[in-house]
Amino acid sequence: MATTRLISMHIGKDKTIAVSIKGRTDYAKNPGKTRDGELLSAYECDPETVDAEFLLAKRQYHVVTGREQRREKDVLAYQIRQSFKPGEITAEAANKIGYELAMRFTKGNHQFIVATHVDKAHIHSHIIFNAVTLDCTRKFRDFLGSGRAVRKISDRICLENRLSVVKDPKGRNHQHYGKWLGDKKPLSYQEKLRQTIDAALTAKPADFAAFLLIMQEAGYEIKQGKHLAFRASGQKKFTRLRSLGNGYSEQDVRNIIEGKQPFSPSRSKVVRREPQRINLLVDIQAKLLAGKGPAYERWAKVFNLKQAAQTLNYLTENGLLEYTELEEKAAQATARFNVLSAEIKVVETRMAEIGNLKAHIVNYAKTRDVYTAYRKAGYSKKFYETHAGDILLHKAAKAAFDGLPAKKIPTVKSLQAEYETLLAAKKKAYSGYTAARKEMREILTAKANVDKLLGFDPTAPEKENERKQR
Repeated sequence: MATTRLISMHIGKDKTIAVSIKGRTDYAKNPGKTRDGELLSAYECDPETVDAEFLLAKRQYHVVTGREQRREKDVLAYQIRQSFKPGEITAEAANKIGYELAMRFTKGNHQFIVATHVDKAHIHSHIIFNAVTLDCTRKFRDFLGSGRAVRKISDRICLENRLSVVKDPKGRNHQHYGKWLGDKKPLSYQEKLRQTIDAALTAKPADFAAFLLIMQEAGYEIKQGKHLAFRASGQKKFTRLRSLGNGYSEQDVRNIIEGKQPFSPSRSKVVRREPQRINLLVDIQAKLLAGKGPAYERWAKVFNLKQAAQTLNYLTENGLLEYTELEEKAAQATARFNVLSAEIKVVETRMAEIGNLKAHIVNYAKTRDVYTAYRKAGYSKKFYETHAGDILLHKAAKAAFDGLPAKKIPTVKSLQAEYETLLAAKKKAYSGYTAARKEMREILTAKANVDKLLGFDPTAPEKENERKQR
């Protein structure tokens, strides 16, 4: 079962078009909501650069049509929120269904990204598609009944994937999507008990008695007999383990403790915790001089201790206990990132050139007759004043063609083929680029923390050389 909602996205108050687009797409791509980007998919754009690609399409639209983005009325993009019934679908399947919904609704004529969020009780996807079409000649216009059209397509896809649909959809497009699904509905006693059992088994108790002790410390009253049962504080009746479903019987628990059966905490809803990351140590003295008080100093000392321990764990896990090895590894990671970054910039530059050249080809074809008439009119000033826009576009296109190395105008088809090849290469490079960036950030942060803990200033040799030269 899925609810849907179609939302138009305008320019934010006191914000530029670029900032508005980036703010909306960055929220959708939030790593904490999309499992570090695992639940992202896109069509005719890259999730990493979706805001820039949307913006480029809007600039091409202005060049092709001559229409400018108005401050308030025009729509930058549209967002479809598709939310699923809790426990009915996996996040990966939700992302695929969101992609299919976007493709069917836009008919493949618009760029879009699908970001599936798992931070709520219900899995939901944010589908953002560019208002401008791929050929940059027109824009999507919201029509009467568009929300109903989205809902019908969504329901059809749900049925195709053997998911339930809402029998009475009245009102679901007029409420917040999470509120309609009942996000704030409290967990049942059975679900709470499953989560507590999972937490107890995660602690790896030595035996069944230790397991019962953990459950007792968690606030559960235990009743042993023919059927093992637990009762939480405020609960009227005991809940038998056998009523919790597969994997939660007393024998299952005993087998897991004894190692006879694998333990999988994913059987119930488990809160996903973000992996711990190394952060830079706080310069406490500098903060105190800047006006921070004793409370901040106490917090900063605890924070620095945690980050020092985290840094040591990182260095131990990666075998970087010698400073020279750490320094060498940091240099290698930085160099690798810079190489990949340069490669991607070259590809992006060429893609931008192709986009501009395609626009000039279109403009040249559209304004050729006007410019021919202008030439036959003896370059009349009156004719120029009437058709200045078309004449300037024609001249700009001709200047661009004259600057081509081969002095031969390529076809739009060949440019599109080259663009698609470059886009595929860019997507392939981005996976390595993202990993390299993450590795570089981690190791440089660890090195900076080590330098601070050892009191070592990596810029000292450079400063000494500058002093000697002076």
